[in-house]
Amino acid sequence: MKLLFLACLSPKTGNCTTAERIRDHIESAGHVCVLRDTRDFDSASEVKLLMSQGPERFDAALAIHLFKGGRLLLDVGLPFGVIFGGTDINEDVKDEHKRSVMEEVLHRARFAVAFTEEMKHKAETYLDCDITKIHVQAQGIETRTSPNFSWTDFLHTSGVRVDRVDDLHVFLLVCGLRKVKDPLYLLNAFSEWHAQNPLVILIIIGPKIDPVLSSEVEECVKRSAGVFLAAERNQEELHAAMRKSFAVVNSSVSEGMSAAILEAMDLCVPVLARDIPGNAAVVQHEHSGLLYTSPEEFVLLSKRLLGDEELQKNLRTNGKRYIMERHDCVKERTTYQQLVEKLQ
Repeated sequence: MKLLFLACLSPKTGNCTTAERIRDHIESAGHVCVLRDTRDFDSASEVKLLMSQGPERFDAALAIHLFKGGRLLLDVGLPFGVIFGGTDINEDVKDEHKRSVMEEVLHRARFAVAFTEEMKHKAETYLDCDITKIHVQAQGIETRTSPNFSWTDFLHTSGVRVDRVDDLHVFLLVCGLRKVKDPLYLLNAFSEWHAQNPLVILIIIGPKIDPVLSSEVEECVKRSAGVFLAAERNQEELHAAMRKSFAVVNSSVSEGMSAAILEAMDLCVPVLARDIPGNAAVVQHEHSGLLYTSPEEFVLLSKRLLGDEELQKNLRTNGKRYIMERHDCVKERTTYQQLVEKLQ
C-alpha cells in the first residue's frame, strides 16, 4: 500500500521528528509512506489531484493535526487516518469554523490517534465525534547522543564565555522560536537570578520558525545577562547537549506532548515544565519532574533543585522509569502498523 503522510515538517521540530518516526513504523511493515509538508498545499483539491493522478498515485493517507493536515484530506475520496496535535485540542477547538472542520475530519477518518487519555477525553468533551475511533498511543521515545559532541565547544558557540565550565549549571530551554512556545517567558526572572548566582545560565535552543519572534528573542537575549541563544543542532547533538545540562526547561503556553520533555527524561535529566495540561499529563510534580506556574516559582524550584541532590536523583530515576513504562517505541510501532491495516 502507498500512503501520503501530511504533517508540519519544519526541520528539527517535534512535529517533524514524530512524523519521521511514524513513517518508519509504517514502512517497516512493507508499505510505502511519502511524507509531505502541509504548507506545500493551499487546498484539499491540490492533495486530491496529487493522490489520484500520475506516478504519485496513492492508496490512502495519514495526517498529523486534524485541522492543519486533516482538512486537506476531506476531498480525496480515499481512506485516511489522523493523529491529534496539541493545537487541535488546546487551541483550534475554540474557533467555531476550525472545530466544525475537525468534526468532519473525525467523521470521515477510519481512525484517530491521541497521545494521551486526556487528549481523548478533551476530544469527547469539545467535539461531536465517535469516541470509539480514537486510539490512545503515547509517543515512542528513543534518544541517541553524538559521540563527537564537545560541551565546551557547544557553550563557546552559544556565546557562553566562562573559565569554570564544569561549575556551570545550565538550564536548557528546547523549543522552536514561535509564540506557543513562549521562549521569553522566563527571561527577566532568570536574568535576575543569574545576577545573584553567575553560575546558573539559561540557553534557548531551537529552529527559528517565526521570523518576527525570532528577531525579538535575539534582541532580548543580547540585553539579558545569563541568557543565551544557541543555533539549532541535529538530533544527536541536541540530545548530547541535553544530557550535559543540569535541567531541561519547557515554557510553552500549550503542548500536546512535548518530545523535549520526554527525551530529557529518557536521558535522565531533570525537567522543569510550565504547569499546563499537556505537560501535567506527562510530568508528575516532585516525582518525575517539577511544574511551575510563574517565572518566580520557576526560580524558587530551580534553587531548591540545585540544593537537593536527593530530589535530583529521584527526578532522574522516576523520569527514566516513566519513559520505559509508557513510551516504548516497539509498542508504538505495533499500534501504527495495526491501525494502517484499517486503511486497506
